Amino acid sequence: METTVLTRQHVAKLVKEGGNDRFMDRMIVRLQEAFTASAKGVTPARDGFVRGPRNAAILEWMPHHDPGRSITIKTVAYTPSNPATFHLPTIIGSLTRYDDVTGRLLAVCDGVLLTAIRTGAASAIASRLLARPDSRVLGLVGAGAQAVTQAHALSRVFPLERILVHDIEPAHARSFADRVDFLGLDVRSVDRAELEAEADIICTVTSVGVGEGPVLSGEHLRRHVHINAIGADLIGKVELPRSVLKSAFVTPDHRAQALREGECQQLEPGDLGPDLMTLCAEPETAARFRDRTTVFDSTGFALEDHVALDVILELAQEAGIGDQVQLEHLPDDALNPYSFQ
Repeated sequence: METTVLTRQHVAKLVKEGGNDRFMDRMIVRLQEAFTASAKGVTPARDGFVRGPRNAAILEWMPHHDPGRSITIKTVAYTPSNPATFHLPTIIGSLTRYDDVTGRLLAVCDGVLLTAIRTGAASAIASRLLARPDSRVLGLVGAGAQAVTQAHALSRVFPLERILVHDIEPAHARSFADRVDFLGLDVRSVDRAELEAEADIICTVTSVGVGEGPVLSGEHLRRHVHINAIGADLIGKVELPRSVLKSAFVTPDHRAQALREGECQQLEPGDLGPDLMTLCAEPETAARFRDRTTVFDSTGFALEDHVALDVILELAQEAGIGDQVQLEHLPDDALNPYSFQ
């Protein structure tokens, strides 16, 4: 019995040959289907270790159980110092899938690109429900790797014309236009006040430290703005002012997780609206809020990773890409660990 292994080279080949849009479009469709489905499996809140001084980094595990079929587990490390110190992505991870009946390892895959794409796709789904359909100006607070897939995903579901970028690292803001050149959109680096005043949709995608937020002032926001808050993933780490959250319609992706470590940690449970999966099943509920401030609290949860792995495995099978290897020792005699094939 063999395990499917998709390496960095396999994933790169799939994206280059199929195109960025094909991958993102399928992710949006499949994630929307999963959010809307009545049977979603079991996705507990993630857990992990805090690493380094001042809660600087974390390593987490994120499991999803599809009973009777499979278990998907992502291990993911969040290390804000990586780009500057080691020339590595802030977020590094890998995905594994196990057979739910036998426990056998079915697949192993890179999680760096899949995490970025599924997070962008989730924002596209939430924004399509809550933002005005004619939204044309996207504001990005934070211009790192995740900002690229946020812009890409939103460009697939809105008639975007401009992207306004603000980052405390000027070099990141300056390079962003080149990194999203494939979108063919006007990209401009602006101050925070201008971004708030002009954007129809805002994504906060920062590595702000615990206790250092918020990254928006909330003083110049358009009345109908929709905000995708992406960066909060630790207790005490927030990107939005509490005043904005208190006045907005707020939908979390994973309620328990968002209340513990998302923007929702600033709120009481009664302050939250329905979660994103409920809105996907009842889009008319979301549509009523499009003319006021709305917030999607995106903490990221393992159902998204489960779907992302489904998508990449499907694309790999269609393209005939991937290695089949026997990683596990499965002896001829199941009762004798020294029995080798």
